[in-house]
Amino acid sequence: MNTDARHGGPGRRTLLRGAALGATVPLIPAAASAEGRAPARRRSATAVSYRWLGTSGWRIDLRGEPKTRTVLVDPYVTRFDTGLFTGSFDPATPLRTDEALVREHTGTPEVICVTHTHWDHLNDVPHVARSTGARVIGTETTYHVLRSLGVDAGQISVVKGGEVLAFDGYVIEVASSRHSRNGSYSYFAPGTLHAPPATAPRTVSDLPEGDTLAFKVTPDGAPSALFMGASDFDERSFRGLEPDIAMVAVASSASTHRYVPRLLDALGRPDVLVPVHWDDFEQPLSRPPRKDGTGLDDFLARARAVSPRSRLVVPDYQTVYGADLRPRR
Repeated sequence: MNTDARHGGPGRRTLLRGAALGATVPLIPAAASAEGRAPARRRSATAVSYRWLGTSGWRIDLRGEPKTRTVLVDPYVTRFDTGLFTGSFDPATPLRTDEALVREHTGTPEVICVTHTHWDHLNDVPHVARSTGARVIGTETTYHVLRSLGVDAGQISVVKGGEVLAFDGYVIEVASSRHSRNGSYSYFAPGTLHAPPATAPRTVSDLPEGDTLAFKVTPDGAPSALFMGASDFDERSFRGLEPDIAMVAVASSASTHRYVPRLLDALGRPDVLVPVHWDDFEQPLSRPPRKDGTGLDDFLARARAVSPRSRLVVPDYQTVYGADLRPRR
């Protein structure tokens, strides 16, 4: 389902496509045409901002009256060392949260979207949910894990894909998705939970994938953005989403057949493509992103070939992006 027209969002070409089509990270903001401006009663597109939290994490701020509303996707800020990027991965690495650092980067969200339950997506969510009262949207596995870690059941919305949820000033559409595959056509810690775990998770291996989702967020009067948390997808579920902006997970192997062309075709070749989950997520956000060995350059080349009119934006941790994914500072 495409929610853009229903919510009065500007046309794709109005806000997102400038003169430098197909370029990577253009720095000159594109002005909206008169016919594409949202009605005054709607949120201005300039009142929406995005911050990349690394991995597949994002902070979305929607400024308005009487307050700014914040939505988080997969906020993993603590970024502790498991040895994953040095060839000495320890699945028994204890879970921990740097509460002050997480608070600095996540603010006071009203909604947290969780694509799946692996530690590099969920680890900091229990603390944020408990300390802010934010609503968490995720799978049944996410629900059971959060309950075991002290999050109130009333804060958690279990979804499967296909839900379209209306909030004050924005809509969140949920799509069924799939987890990335490694070179052996498998992935770490598969499995789902249908009841709370016998003991609360303590290590990274205690957090199973638990099915994977994607989220399309459509702020009133602004372009829509799709958020992926892993580099595979349900082609049938993605058709019809047609986001203006797509945060696309970069594949670490070639196991998924024609990943980039199939994905971009299913999404309708979005105006803006933002590769995510290509960074070393055990390095702090205070340092520049470091490639983790995934095929970022290959993704960019394939995306240019498949969708030459899409603008490619390689994000960094320090930049605040506007509604059109052009840097604000």
